[in-house]
Amino acid sequence: MIVNGLLKNTSYYEQVTDLNFIQSEHLDKMLGLGLFKWIVKNTFFKYFNEKLTLKNKIELSELSELRKEMTYSEISHLIGFAFVTVFAIYKGITIDYVFGLTIMLCNILLNLYPALLQQKNKRRINRLLSIVQSNRN
Repeated sequence: MIVNGLLKNTSYYEQVTDLNFIQSEHLDKMLGLGLFKWIVKNTFFKYFNEKLTLKNKIELSELSELRKEMTYSEISHLIGFAFVTVFAIYKGITIDYVFGLTIMLCNILLNLYPALLQQKNKRRINRLLSIVQSNRN
């Protein structure tokens, strides 16, 4: 989060706000993002970042703010994923490859999947934003 806070003040941050690793809904389903989304929505994970909820009435400013929060969360998870990946590779080489693989599995579930879910949700918000903005015109 510290690295993300520092990155947020740079011009490079605007370039990474539109990251989109997976563009196919079919690939989302194959990776199990639907199941992961259900787990996040219906377990204690839903209390981790309560800023990422949408109320019934949709307003343009609320959608824009939600997208900013999702972007911040996504980039934090990606930075965490990169850091833990380096750590897992190092520990896999120095201690045991099974230990490194175990760390990577946890890293994928706790950092990569949340980032991919945020990207999917940002795509949905982008569609909503375009609908709301076209209805204003």
